[in-house]
Amino acid sequence: MNRIDPPAPIAALLVAAGRGLRAGTGEPKQYRLIDGRPVLAQALAPFLAEPAIGRVAVVIGAGDEDRYADAIAGLDPARLAQPTLGGATRQASVRRGLLALAREGFDGIVLVHDAARPFVSPAQIGAAIRTLGPSGLAAIPALPVTDTIKRTDENGHIAETPARDRLVSVQTPQAFRFGPLLAAHEAAERALLHGFTDDAALMEWAGHPIATFEGDAGNVKLTHPEDFLRAGSRHGKVLVTHVGTGYDVHAFGAGDHVWLGGVRIAHDQGVLAHSDGDVGLHALTDALLGALAEGDIGTHFPPSDPQWRGAASAQFLAYAASRVRERGGRIDHLDLTVVCEAPKVGPHREAIRAEIAAIAGIAVERVAIKATTSERMGFTGRREGLAALATATIRLPEEE
Repeated sequence: MNRIDPPAPIAALLVAAGRGLRAGTGEPKQYRLIDGRPVLAQALAPFLAEPAIGRVAVVIGAGDEDRYADAIAGLDPARLAQPTLGGATRQASVRRGLLALAREGFDGIVLVHDAARPFVSPAQIGAAIRTLGPSGLAAIPALPVTDTIKRTDENGHIAETPARDRLVSVQTPQAFRFGPLLAAHEAAERALLHGFTDDAALMEWAGHPIATFEGDAGNVKLTHPEDFLRAGSRHGKVLVTHVGTGYDVHAFGAGDHVWLGGVRIAHDQGVLAHSDGDVGLHALTDALLGALAEGDIGTHFPPSDPQWRGAASAQFLAYAASRVRERGGRIDHLDLTVVCEAPKVGPHREAIRAEIAAIAGIAVERVAIKATTSERMGFTGRREGLAALATATIRLPEEE
């Protein structure tokens, strides 16, 4: 990309406050992983890499502070402003982000970008700034519409077919002169108009001219679950399903509790183990490592190594889950069956599901827990110990 000679100070404002309900269950889409990295981190990186941008601000959802901190870990924080909490709509969130920049004394050019577009290129950032130029008020990326568009009436009948050659679809980043954009937001707020879905529409309402530049078909917005599947294969890599199984067993010994699925459960015995003896997490770790074809838990955490004596098994499962992400994959489902006469698993089922989901970094809806006895047969039936069986279903990029 050619070096940018900025006509004014430049800030980037990324909108990451939405919940992404159309993207399916689980984490808000801006915090989901693609190729092992959060969507938000990938969206931020090109703006942080552009030296002409002096400030990068992010608007996040209430309650997402920890998710945001995890997402930006590893990014250069020097130009990152403290995150601003967003509002009930995208328009409200952008307004809050602009006000936060104004309180810092910022005035110049602001690039507004949707965090759900993680594939924005340096070329698009440069084109936005250059198209705005020293005197423009708004510049947005636009792509020609290739499908025929229809407008329907209130009954769902076709009312009009607009001429396709005059239609475009728009993307972000959109570049604006900061003062007029903030003024337009404040005017819309006073008029109680809250339905603008992008800032160009708001500037259009305020009567300002809007320039366009050529958009990028690769700068897709992640909206639906299938968008994430396409994103995972955008470099020609098809995501292939892999299934792994795991099994673990521990004998009871002296003690007053057992660890099961990351939850401490009171019991009249403990377990004999090198680590904390969590059969559930051990079995799930082996299941993930099996799906990865990367050995077993003993390969990565040998019991002969004293550093793992008494270790919390959560770190084993977290490691296996991180290996899935590092290889550009995703965990679709974790299924755990516990076999024991006691302790009773049922009262702790939801706490175990939640803990496993948190350790693995997935939605709790992707975790299943079952418990059964061996009908008083075998070592579990004689209350000599407990066992766990696990299945992990993951997707990994297809190997060459």
